[in-house]
Amino acid sequence: MNKNSPLALVFHTAFLTFMLAPLVIICLVAFTSKGYISLPTEGLSLRWFRAILDNPHFIDAFYLSVMLGFVAATIAIALAIPASLAFARYDFKGRDAFMAFFLSPLMVPHIVLGVAFLSFLTKVGWYGTFIGLVFTHVIIIMPFALRLVLSAVTGLDRLAESAAVSLGASSWVVFKRVTFPMIIPGVAGGWVLSFITSFDEVTMSVFVASPSTTTLPVRMYEHITETIDPLIASLSASLIFITMIVMLILDHFYGLDKILVGKGK
Repeated sequence: MNKNSPLALVFHTAFLTFMLAPLVIICLVAFTSKGYISLPTEGLSLRWFRAILDNPHFIDAFYLSVMLGFVAATIAIALAIPASLAFARYDFKGRDAFMAFFLSPLMVPHIVLGVAFLSFLTKVGWYGTFIGLVFTHVIIIMPFALRLVLSAVTGLDRLAESAAVSLGASSWVVFKRVTFPMIIPGVAGGWVLSFITSFDEVTMSVFVASPSTTTLPVRMYEHITETIDPLIASLSASLIFITMIVMLILDHFYGLDKILVGKGK
């Protein structure tokens, strides 16, 4: 199928419509003035956006989710870098088993992980704590961090490292001055994907969160089970707007293509 053919244009239009239509509808519903979910057919209103500011539970949950995603993604990347270097460069006994262990959270349903983490955290006294949330989120986002960093390390040209060693650089200097700068696109992409996955996680977090450590997705889920007012639509629209702004800033100063696929502008 030619990329410029009418069939290709129809396909791409249908695909974009399928992807964007739910987001557009959510944003339209967010501006309704009614007390129930409805498209704003009688004018636009900021009533439900003001309702977000009047509900401190959602504000606190948002800050908690941002902090949790930042800490969990940073820890996951810090673990993924040495693990990726080991997997890509050394053939040791049990290598495949360790690789499968790190990637196993992708194969286990999150509801199963939630029940297992609930039992474990209760026994060690971490249930309902921020440390417990970080621990569980690092485990479920580790595969995403590992895969992106591993792809960057696997495609790394080691001639620059060999040149640095021949000039007398130590292993730490080689890593800091040569290896790490060359794998930054994979590290940045892995961190961003890990942060998004942690921020969006709800199935497992329902089991390990407490009233004092409730993340934003869990708070939204609990609100939906109690009422169907457009507050969730306005909150979702706000997150969409924030995401678009962050993407524009990253693209302007760094380049989304560099973060996601390792190519600069």
